[in-house]
Amino acid sequence: MKEIASYIREGAMAFLKREYKTMIIVIVVLFLLIGVAINWTTAVLYVLGALLSVLAGYFGMNVATRGNVRTASAAKDGGMVKALSVAFRSGAVMGLCVSGLGLLGLGIVVCALDLATVVQCITGFGLGASSMALFGRVGGGIYTKAADVGADLVGKVEAGIPEDDPRNPAVIADNVGDNVGDVAGMGSDLFESYVGSIISAITLAAIASQASNGAFSETTAAVFPMILAAVGIIASVIGILLVRGKEGGNPAAALNAGTYIAGVIVIIATLALSQTMLGSLKYAVAIIAGLIVGIAIGKITEVYTSGDYGSVKKIAEQSQTGAATTIISGLGVGMLSTVLPIIFICVGVYAAYACAGLYGIALAAVGMLSTTGMTVAVDAYGPVSDNAGGIAEMSELPHEVREITDKLDAVGNTTAAIGKGFAIGSAALTALALFASYAAVTQLDSISLLEPIVIIGVFIGAMLPFLFSALTMNSVSSAANQMIEEVRRQFRTIPGIMEGTGKPDYAKCVDISTAAALKQMIVPGLIAIVAPLVVGIVLGPEALGGMLAGALSAGVLLAIMMANAGGAWDNAKKYIEEGHFGGKGSEPHKAAVVGDTVGDPFKDTSGPSINILIKLMTIVAVVFAPLFVQIGGLL
Repeated sequence: MKEIASYIREGAMAFLKREYKTMIIVIVVLFLLIGVAINWTTAVLYVLGALLSVLAGYFGMNVATRGNVRTASAAKDGGMVKALSVAFRSGAVMGLCVSGLGLLGLGIVVCALDLATVVQCITGFGLGASSMALFGRVGGGIYTKAADVGADLVGKVEAGIPEDDPRNPAVIADNVGDNVGDVAGMGSDLFESYVGSIISAITLAAIASQASNGAFSETTAAVFPMILAAVGIIASVIGILLVRGKEGGNPAAALNAGTYIAGVIVIIATLALSQTMLGSLKYAVAIIAGLIVGIAIGKITEVYTSGDYGSVKKIAEQSQTGAATTIISGLGVGMLSTVLPIIFICVGVYAAYACAGLYGIALAAVGMLSTTGMTVAVDAYGPVSDNAGGIAEMSELPHEVREITDKLDAVGNTTAAIGKGFAIGSAALTALALFASYAAVTQLDSISLLEPIVIIGVFIGAMLPFLFSALTMNSVSSAANQMIEEVRRQFRTIPGIMEGTGKPDYAKCVDISTAAALKQMIVPGLIAIVAPLVVGIVLGPEALGGMLAGALSAGVLLAIMMANAGGAWDNAKKYIEEGHFGGKGSEPHKAAVVGDTVGDPFKDTSGPSINILIKLMTIVAVVFAPLFVQIGGLL
């Protein structure tokens, strides 16, 4: 067990180090660009945000790659309850690092600088977090899905061997990918959402103070979201400590209980803080609206992606007639799953704005993300459980151990889907709040859809999520093709590999995924930075506002569709593996594996990266807004 875990850990840490070396180039270039074009304080804060984002991902993955083997051991010696505890608390380290480092960094900035400088420059901190999150999410997503697709198509479908079979050369790369994509990448994703929501509230503090007719100062309005975030961390710690599994019980119930308890604590504290600091409960209503929207999106995502509900069962049933109907039904589920989340987001935005204006929308985003520590803990628990199952399979532990880890992993698939839905919902509110900050900086009271230049911006913005998704999907396809060829080559040329007497070359597959991910992540990552700069300079601030609106609307819908379709395909496959419709090895199972393979880059690469795309473009627009006002509109 220790030997196998060491392969996974070494592969994950090696990838992270190589990825960070690539990111250093981006950090240096953007630091100089921001320093020359805007100011050096913003540039320094950019570097601080980038470094803390990197640290959050590193700390979380460091513990996750230690917690996987301990979870497998706990399942062997202590059963379901002990395994759940170890896996969940491994994920909790990631959650508390995200919220703790985010609030620590912002706290240092607010304490070290005067308020005017903070409002002017703090968006640099958010840009640092966002840029690192996008490269982390895209790079990790390409890595994990290249390995996963190669392992599934050649191992499961062609060779007919079980998932995580040690004879599969791509199995270690697949387990490494769970960590670099779903732990480090996801942690960086929610880190930038978390700090972005607080930053947008800080930058709108002056507007809020003026609208209150002197009921509270700008300083109070700027500090309020940070106090709320601090309460959220305490609530998350309490929620984490109260997660307790029961032998034979459903792990999802224990995880949901912790999430709901943390949410209730935040709601109670919000009512008190809103009245005492801001003199009115209307600000609490905006915050609670955001929190309720986040929980609602999580529940809706569960309904569309969990094997306990009809949508996933329907996809599994459709698998009886082949892979084509599996894919068609999964796409249908993904598209249908966009309706209710969008309606809830619209209701949340309306309620927040009606209560507290643009500042209220920012507070709604802060409210939704206030329990980030708990949310990320629930999400990161999934990859740890998945890795534990792989280690149990490769170590040939008793069958009962694999049953426990499979049950934890099935719940982990759903929690991961919920986490992605939560991230997308928070991205919508955060991007909208940052969009309000952009309008304030550029002094845009309105953007007219009757202006052709604005419509051009809207169309460009709506196109970008599709271009971005195409690039990331093609990157996964290209890298997976290399992986498939390598796995086939090893099956052909290594003597005794199928009999278990020959040892696969795991390192070669790890290297293929690493090299492909680092090469392919550059262009999609640069699009998010370059597009707003080009549109803002060439077409001007109004056209850029249209572009951001188009990207937000198209991006949120596409991200929800892809994430939920992918999650539904994955759990449809697992539903069949539990013994329904013929079980493992049957024709419906093979069709479901194909559906799951299509869904892998949907839910783990392109889908979750889109929400970072729309936030990164928005915060690039906010940071460089003074430049666009001065020289924008060359046409």
